[in-house]
Amino acid sequence: MKKGINVILGICAVGLLFVCWRSIRDTEDFDADVKARENVVKARLMEIRSAEEAYKAQHEGVYCADWSVLIDFVKNGKLPIIMKQGVLSEEQMDKGLTESKAAAIVNSGDQAAIAANGLQNFRRDTIWVSLQDSLYNYEGFIADSMRYIPFSQGDTFELIACPNTTRSGSIIQVMECNAPDSSFLKGMGKAGKRLIYNRNEVANSKGAYAGLKIGDAGNNWNNNAGNWE
Repeated sequence: MKKGINVILGICAVGLLFVCWRSIRDTEDFDADVKARENVVKARLMEIRSAEEAYKAQHEGVYCADWSVLIDFVKNGKLPIIMKQGVLSEEQMDKGLTESKAAAIVNSGDQAAIAANGLQNFRRDTIWVSLQDSLYNYEGFIADSMRYIPFSQGDTFELIACPNTTRSGSIIQVMECNAPDSSFLKGMGKAGKRLIYNRNEVANSKGAYAGLKIGDAGNNWNNNAGNWE
């Protein structure tokens, strides 16, 4: 009888150990899934940041707040690439030559000035290449999908672009693109809903954003950094 009880107790102990192990493993698997989703969303946000910064460089310092316009820019836009030949010597720079001044002399075609400044082998030519091929030359990139938050079942990133006034009174152009936890953590069951709630509570207590984002359209301009960086 006693031996039978011990066997039953042993089986129960093994069962409890398995339950504990399974609980820990489930937690680890869940945390890994959350991390994997976050990494995919971060990668998409960095793609958007690259597009916005290229757009700003070609549109009088203004960011884009329209997904259709930004995606069309990614698909059909061009990037300037400067082809360089020759470098300025210390002696030339000591005489006041800069890259832009040297390029202007060469582009003027004035052979006497070119020779006088020792720029016979100096060239700075600009060629234009496909923006999409330059910034997103990797398998799986689809420009039309940029607006959609991964794992969200169709939710789109909020895209904001506007002027802002700094504390010194100057006007700067800012942008923000964000993805709330409630979008990219969809479909993760009760644990996911609990995590979304907890993250929202923590973010609210800190006055932070409950999700992932780049840039800041408020008064905390951050050079388009991600809130995880």
